[in-house]
Amino acid sequence: MNVLRSSSRTVIYIHSVNSINSVGRRGIKRWVSPVLKEITRRKRKQTPQPVEARRAFLEWNREAEIWAFNQRLKENFDIDILTRALTHRSYVIKEEMERKKVGIDDMSFTIEDNKELIETGRNLTSKIVEIYLSLALPKAPEECILALHDHLLSEEMLANSASLIGTKDLILSEEYPPSSETLANTFLALVSALAQSVDEIHTGKFIRDFLIATLAERDLTELWHPEEPLKILNGILTRDGGEPAEPRLIAQSGVNSVLPVYQVGLYSKKEFLAAGTEDNVEGAVKIAALNALNDMFDLSQSRKPMQFNLTVDPSTQQMNNLPLHKWCTENVHKLIHRN
Repeated sequence: MNVLRSSSRTVIYIHSVNSINSVGRRGIKRWVSPVLKEITRRKRKQTPQPVEARRAFLEWNREAEIWAFNQRLKENFDIDILTRALTHRSYVIKEEMERKKVGIDDMSFTIEDNKELIETGRNLTSKIVEIYLSLALPKAPEECILALHDHLLSEEMLANSASLIGTKDLILSEEYPPSSETLANTFLALVSALAQSVDEIHTGKFIRDFLIATLAERDLTELWHPEEPLKILNGILTRDGGEPAEPRLIAQSGVNSVLPVYQVGLYSKKEFLAAGTEDNVEGAVKIAALNALNDMFDLSQSRKPMQFNLTVDPSTQQMNNLPLHKWCTENVHKLIHRN
């Protein structure tokens, strides 16, 4: 009996082991790998296929997607104006040509494009950006504000903002995917559409959140640095009643090596202004002058973070920053107190 029991246990154990092994053998078949390799080889031999626009699929519902876009942004766009802002002139021309090819000469076919919205949005965006930067950086000179303004209104930055809010599949244009120019123009058209749907104050918040806020990840001194910083610094010191900056060599290392280092400090009336480090004395003087100007203009990395919660009213406000040839401490303080 004991022998029979042990034999039955052995049979059950062997059966369970075979079951486990049979389950383990279930997986990718041997034919899968060569098939996938062959498919990949054939794809590489073919020319790249054009990317299909999302609107070309049957289940695409443009009206629903535009409504969802409005809800995602938590904005109050007028749907008709929003639809127009996303429709470019190139798409209208393409549709008219395709209708003529098939013999349809229906004059009632009219689609409003965003050409006028783009121009209006460009002017409004430019004005709002200038005013906001003037409020956020009151000590910065006018040249700095204009440099930051040009950076924000560049095609790359506008296209990046338009892409991040999800306009790629909603845009109606001749090409797909849309080019950087098309994306940038779409953002400007959205600005104008929002101003017509709500007001310009609310539009300023939209530009602040989706465009100006990108400055938070950039070093402002990289976007604007004057060509002759020492000359500009001496002019400001003279207007403030001081003496021109005097460069002094603070430290040096590896003078006879391949990589020498010089540290130069700038002084005015025996007061330390700033220091700069470079591989030559002239470069160190220039860096020191730039650091001194950045401290005066409140652009240095040790300053308080730039505010991104200001409200702009383009109908009553304007840029008031002083140009470099008029910049002095007294004039800046008067301007700040006046604002």
